[in-house]
Amino acid sequence: MLQNIKVTVDAIVFSYDPLQGVSILLIKRKNPPFKESWAIPGGFVEDEESLERATQRELLEETGVSINYLEQLYTFGNPERDPRSRIITVAYFGLVKASNYESLKADTDASEARWFNIKALPSLAFDHADIIKLAIERLRNKIRYQPIGFHLLDDKFPFSDLETLYSILLDREIDRRNFKKKVMSLGILDKLDEKHKPKGAGRPGDLFKFNKSTYEKLLKEGLHFEI
Repeated sequence: MLQNIKVTVDAIVFSYDPLQGVSILLIKRKNPPFKESWAIPGGFVEDEESLERATQRELLEETGVSINYLEQLYTFGNPERDPRSRIITVAYFGLVKASNYESLKADTDASEARWFNIKALPSLAFDHADIIKLAIERLRNKIRYQPIGFHLLDDKFPFSDLETLYSILLDREIDRRNFKKKVMSLGILDKLDEKHKPKGAGRPGDLFKFNKSTYEKLLKEGLHFEI
């Protein structure tokens, strides 16, 4: 029997802001099915296109976001997941710095693009709620042993931002002293000769920068980072 299966890609993109928390990028669909519903950015893979390239293209077209950190999440193939036909989707999750995408540009199949806090998501089209749930679980598990959270932070940041990020993703309070000791022992943070000036009351604190070369070296050697 001849198969009639189509392939799409979906991009679950996370960002982080110290005030807004951890957010996911969603688009409002311009066309049926699920017209005017919120959904994960994505679309059909073109004939001469890799899955990664299709994900990057759809994300850029629908939201104006270009992405460097992209990792395959899972393949979703429930025969009933799309009312149009038998469509298999390959989902990817990515991380971006919120400050780079405070304004978004919806286009092509999207009438609007917006960041939503992971704890305040709207009703979603297709099986996208299940896809996002798995992406959040993957991110939470991954940061326990690999400090990928640095992809979400600004180039310069106070250590408190990193603590807050981990507390949100792990959904619990962390031992701040022990956490800082573990992170600093890796040598992947450089302390800068600059101070962070918090809004309102509070003393200026140290600013840090992620040391990418040290991080990549540790990855090759088998980085162990357990929270």
